Amino acid sequence: MSTILSQRVPKNTGWKLFLQTILARAYPRVIGQQREKSWMFFEIFLPILSISAYVFVYRAIRAPEEYIGFVVMGGAMTAFWLNILWSMSSQLYWEKETGNLALYIMAPNSMMAVLLGMALGGLLASSLRALAVLVLGSWIFQVNFSVSSFSQLFLVFGLTMAGLYGLGMMLASVFLLLSREAWHISNLAQEPIYLLSGFYFPIKSFNILIAAGASIIPLTLGMDAMRQLIFPSGPSLGFLSVAVEIRVLILLTVIFVVAARFLLAHIEKLAIREGRLTESRR
Repeated sequence: MSTILSQRVPKNTGWKLFLQTILARAYPRVIGQQREKSWMFFEIFLPILSISAYVFVYRAIRAPEEYIGFVVMGGAMTAFWLNILWSMSSQLYWEKETGNLALYIMAPNSMMAVLLGMALGGLLASSLRALAVLVLGSWIFQVNFSVSSFSQLFLVFGLTMAGLYGLGMMLASVFLLLSREAWHISNLAQEPIYLLSGFYFPIKSFNILIAAGASIIPLTLGMDAMRQLIFPSGPSLGFLSVAVEIRVLILLTVIFVVAARFLLAHIEKLAIREGRLTESRR
């Protein structure tokens, strides 16, 4: 017995524990998404139906052919927004309802690492669905792409995802503090974001105040910049120049990640001080 007790299991701390937590939390997201095959089908099939409706409308009114490409790309990007809304922002609230949140808070790992793991796993799963929608939509509706700068395109996509998942981590704390209202907010936010972010049309169609207000959502400027880089007429339909939108995306990423860190620390303090974060708070 003394020999067994003397042989302590090594425990990782610091950045090693942080990375292990990210990988451990990402694993069930990646594997779990593949177990329910019907979900994969409907997450690809339903966006194609939405895309089809807008494509037929644009072709009926003889809109520029680039608008068809805008719709296909917007339909593909819905996978990321839905992942943020339902699998990131509402996640801590759902963990609270199922009784797992207390385990997360008591564990020695960082809550930021837990949410980053969720973000990484969700990003990989959503990327596969977005790619499938993009490929199928482009093939069905004969969309032609003309990328002007692959380096800027990858940079814009990376910044958009970083800012978007930073927003998701921040909203996870906000939704948890709002308790049952999180469910209503998630339902309320889904369709308005489709409109304000210009999923199916260029946001330049809005007046400058509405477009500027909608730009607080990273998807808005991200899609606008990617459309400018992918389609020949994209720059003429863009809200701001690609260079300016890249700078704004960097700023939004920093703001959302810092805010997420602050809010996560706040809810951990509430849990420790009040001991009832997992119950109805008065």
